[in-house]
Amino acid sequence: MGRVIGFELNSQNPEKAADFYSKVFGWKVAEPHWDYREVTTSSDSRTGINGGIAKGPNDYPFGTRIQIEVESIDESIAMAIDNGAMIVRDKMEFDDFYLAYLVDPTGLGIGLIENKA
Repeated sequence: MGRVIGFELNSQNPEKAADFYSKVFGWKVAEPHWDYREVTTSSDSRTGINGGIAKGPNDYPFGTRIQIEVESIDESIAMAIDNGAMIVRDKMEFDDFYLAYLVDPTGLGIGLIENKA
């Protein structure tokens, strides 16, 4: 079962977005890594999720995407396509995880994450 584990706010001015969310909501925003700033929204003792702020790429310049952790990114991508999704960015490999971006049949952007063991 896929579980929402985070969010990604895409902006063409991520520095301004980071400043806004930090000041208004008290979020802790890390320094950029790969043009992505990790966001901590609260202490671990409270319910909620963390996420990030990124400079939106050409294929998704602004907006919010949820990140869904899956057991098999390949199987999830195939099932999503069979059910009407489109791939925005196919499976990418990072140090500790795989990541892909899709758009569901209604136009909502989502990220799929498979952690490496």
